Amino acid sequence: MIENGTGLFTIGELARATGLTVRTIRYWSDEGALPPVARSQGGYRLYDAASVARLELIRTLRELGLGLDDVRRVLGGETTVAEVAATHVAALDAQIRALRVTRAVLSTVARRGSSTEEMTLMNKLARLSAAERKRIMEEFVEEMLHGLDTVDPEIRERMRNTAADLPEDPTPEQVDAWVELAEMMQDPGFRARMRKAAEFNAADRGPDVPAGASMWFARRLVDLVGPACERGVAPEAPEADAVLRELLGDADRTGVLERMETAFDERAARYRELLSVVKGQPAPPHREEFAWVVAALRARAGG
Repeated sequence: MIENGTGLFTIGELARATGLTVRTIRYWSDEGALPPVARSQGGYRLYDAASVARLELIRTLRELGLGLDDVRRVLGGETTVAEVAATHVAALDAQIRALRVTRAVLSTVARRGSSTEEMTLMNKLARLSAAERKRIMEEFVEEMLHGLDTVDPEIRERMRNTAADLPEDPTPEQVDAWVELAEMMQDPGFRARMRKAAEFNAADRGPDVPAGASMWFARRLVDLVGPACERGVAPEAPEADAVLRELLGDADRTGVLERMETAFDERAARYRELLSVVKGQPAPPHREEFAWVVAALRARAGG
């Protein structure tokens, strides 16, 4: 406090009273967060007891991470601490999510011994915003279904509801899976194959075919082929003929094989596996049963 009895403080006295540096107090004052209440005859800035309380509030807000613009708005009554805090919480949440993805990417790079080029690609794909990741999936699904009004409604609904987004705290395995999945969904060859599978589904459904027929066939396939696999019946064995007859009846087996090779090839199966990893779900079941039917049909192709 200066000696003339005015009860005012110099910056130096404020610094000693609060433990802050003169440089910090002067900067906050220069920025308008702590305006002086008067000037001494020598031109030095002076502050009163209310300035001390204001300075303590500024320090608290700054320690909470608020910028000086927000501090001035709070002190000026333009906003409340609660409102500013809520905004900062949202920003911090976004930063935390980004840091978690970065940590997962680095863990994956370290585990795989990735090259610089691969690391760059992984980081780029993994750090896409949630909106950008959603756009990639929606564009993929739209291309698969565009103009195919007769696709089984259950299949259509399953594809549209497919979500392939990284969780907030992804594991290295999920980052790995998302990167591979994103590359796959943007690969023209894979997109063309999946589109062909959707076209086959649409072509197989007449106006009287009920919704869910595709799923019914899949369930029936598993019910018939599962026991054969458990008995150790090989796809090329004569015993497999009876299973195929019961499953397919008098359907054109060449056409069935073409459809199944398109919908259940290795890349399509990998696509489903990757979706499960990203979503934290068990691997898709019954891959073996579908592969058994494809192998059995191939063994009899042209025969």
